[in-house]
Amino acid sequence: MKIGILISGRGSNMVALVDAVKRGEIPNSEIAVVISDKPEAVGLAKAAERGVESVVIERSGRTREEHDAEIISELSKRGVELVCLAGYMRLLSAEFIRSFPNRIVNIHPSLLPSFPGLDAQKQAFEHGVKITGCTVHLVDENLDNGAIILQKAVEVRDDDTADTLSARILEQEHAAYVEAVRQVASGRLSIEGRKTTFNAEIAEYAET
Repeated sequence: MKIGILISGRGSNMVALVDAVKRGEIPNSEIAVVISDKPEAVGLAKAAERGVESVVIERSGRTREEHDAEIISELSKRGVELVCLAGYMRLLSAEFIRSFPNRIVNIHPSLLPSFPGLDAQKQAFEHGVKITGCTVHLVDENLDNGAIILQKAVEVRDDDTADTLSARILEQEHAAYVEAVRQVASGRLSIEGRKTTFNAEIAEYAET
């Protein structure tokens, strides 16, 4: 499976996916391209260090639809089958969603549907929850709303700050994203409405 990754910043989840593919933890897959909407994104250098092609497609002065159309074109030229958002800070257009139906995934630093949107870790910390975490989900036209693929829980400690909590959530994000993409790339994911399951029979066939 050819994977395209969209970033806007440091790209730590992108690095986790790239390194997992290189180690063979996500079998029968390759990272075809990393695309950033920001030329100053730190993740671009990290992609280059790992020998992954990167492309900058700036959004300034263009509508979301125009910007997305160019990204779709670059992904399609490389035969991308799965799009992974890794800190990509722009909502996707309806046309983008239609171009990759049930083939766009995102990682969010909370246990959705709780605390969608920006600063989810801070939201959870300030709300006083005892358990939070991260969610890998399919992307639809609404913010942090698509069907949930995988979640990992993180306990909120009494001595936590928003920063220490965010750091521990990030560790779990890396593991969760790799596992979720591994399942998708192996053809294991089944989707019925909002319910997703991992098909064991397909898993056994894929590994033989």
